[in-house]
Amino acid sequence: MKHLLAPALLALLCASPSFAQHKDFELPTMHAARGTRGALASGSEYADEAGMRIYYHGGNAVDAGIAAMFAAAVSEFSHFGMGGEAPILIRTKTGKVYAIAGVGTMPKLATAKFFMEHRPRPGEILTLDPGGLKGIIPVAGILPALVPSMVESGLVALRDFGTKSFSEEIEPAIELADGMAIDETRSGAIARSRRFFDLWPDSKKTFLPDGRVPLPGEIFHQPNLARTLRGMAAAEKKALASGASRAAAIDAVADYFYRGDIAHRIDAFSQANGGLLRYDDMAAFKLQPEEPVSSEFHNYKVYKPGFWSQGPAMLEALNILEGYDLRSMGFNSADYIHTVTEALKLAYADRDTYYGDPKFVKVPEEVLLSKAYAAERRKEIGHMASQDFLPGMINGKRGKHPTEMDIARTKIDDALMASDTTCVDAIDKDGIVFSATPSGAWLPSVIAGDTGIALTERAQQFILVPGSPNELAGGKRPRVTLSPTIVTEQGKPFLALSTPGGDNQEQSLIQLFFNVVEFGDNAQSAVEAPRFQTRHLVSSFDNHAWNRGDLLLDERIPPSVDAELAARGHKIGIRSRWASGAAPVMIRVTGDGVIEAGADPYGYRVAHAY
Repeated sequence: MKHLLAPALLALLCASPSFAQHKDFELPTMHAARGTRGALASGSEYADEAGMRIYYHGGNAVDAGIAAMFAAAVSEFSHFGMGGEAPILIRTKTGKVYAIAGVGTMPKLATAKFFMEHRPRPGEILTLDPGGLKGIIPVAGILPALVPSMVESGLVALRDFGTKSFSEEIEPAIELADGMAIDETRSGAIARSRRFFDLWPDSKKTFLPDGRVPLPGEIFHQPNLARTLRGMAAAEKKALASGASRAAAIDAVADYFYRGDIAHRIDAFSQANGGLLRYDDMAAFKLQPEEPVSSEFHNYKVYKPGFWSQGPAMLEALNILEGYDLRSMGFNSADYIHTVTEALKLAYADRDTYYGDPKFVKVPEEVLLSKAYAAERRKEIGHMASQDFLPGMINGKRGKHPTEMDIARTKIDDALMASDTTCVDAIDKDGIVFSATPSGAWLPSVIAGDTGIALTERAQQFILVPGSPNELAGGKRPRVTLSPTIVTEQGKPFLALSTPGGDNQEQSLIQLFFNVVEFGDNAQSAVEAPRFQTRHLVSSFDNHAWNRGDLLLDERIPPSVDAELAARGHKIGIRSRWASGAAPVMIRVTGDGVIEAGADPYGYRVAHAY
């Protein structure tokens, strides 16, 4: 619905870069949250409240972000659970940026051969073809479980960059596990998972108390998870009582989880239920902060996780698009959407061909992120939409794209598109920046016995193609879609942004970035603006399908633009702003030092500042 603006207000808006580019202006549904001391944006009110509580008690952005993340693991169980993943980026007060690779490893018992020969059982994939399928990694059940990584990722971030104790950080999460008013999103997700829970008694006991779906507004209890969290806090307190330092006491929490009672109980549950995860997998899992990857776009430096994620694809696309005058094309014009889409197609073709766990495969990182490589890739963008999958030339050779290999293929159904993830971003007055994309262990999830911990389904992001950098192997990490983002401007903190959305994450985030730096949006208008998405890529989920030439457009994009893009060969689909395939949040630091947070209202995101 368009709004009539008073002449004075209209004149003011027209004078701003944002209004000059957004030809079809629509007032945002809410204002950005603004403050001078700190801001936090996340996937729910519960998570944001937990983080803001830490801010109010003197915590920094990392403290606030970690508290929000643990609270989300308890309260946003439709999208993310305690046994899931959490890639994190952190900028310190001194300006150094670190990545924490919060992605678990595949159990060492797992092999590609096992899954190639495995006939999916009920509850392991979303649909079963007649006679059953082979060569598909289950998308649900116990077999796609990796080592839980979010806990280790959060503890490392807290230990090395936070100031609070684990006990302080976990208190809001424990309160939520003791009992919280359930919302419509969680109630609906449980209702859709009912048949799955019949296969897993501990999940049924957790999510269907008294044998029924909890209704919105009812109090939902997770007593087993609350007991586990209290045990973790007790491990820290015991270490402190024995004279351990703050850091050593946080390490004691990790030992309790990965090398103590919790690991043994997860091992016993996995063995009893045909899983592959074992105590030794848990015990061996340790993380340390590492270097992120980055690239410059004009005056901005964009940081992403490494090639174990799809994050570098956004950097590749930025390098390609740096050679265009996007601003002059106009916001969401046909030229703009076409150019950005074609650059993303090229970047995703590289992702699908070259990316994988750098501990197992040699990724040509320096070439892929070089400006010279981007200049060559730019030449492959034409006036018409490409229908081909075109990985770039590396040392004179073009890699073999998965579409050329023997891989299960089918048209992607929107109902199968995984977007079950959340997001947490924080920036404080000292320039400390936290960006995370927590995910995994979404509904329908397997609860590991009486631990209350939901196990992840992340192994489905491997592919079963011999020789692929992302081929499944024991001890290896899948190339994940999870991709937090930090942006600096001339070395100073500028943006933190992340989103759920699977393969759509880089596509949504690059548009938010351009909305701010090219079209003058604030944080809230940037996340609310209409977006587009291509599925001209190999899906990272389910049976890894693809849609050549696909382009999905927000319903608010003018029909004339839709028609022009269709004439250029794009296969157009129109979708509601409520079903954009992503739900981002963003925090921006203005030139005056105001910390401004925006949250996508169409994905029920939340932002606060103080």
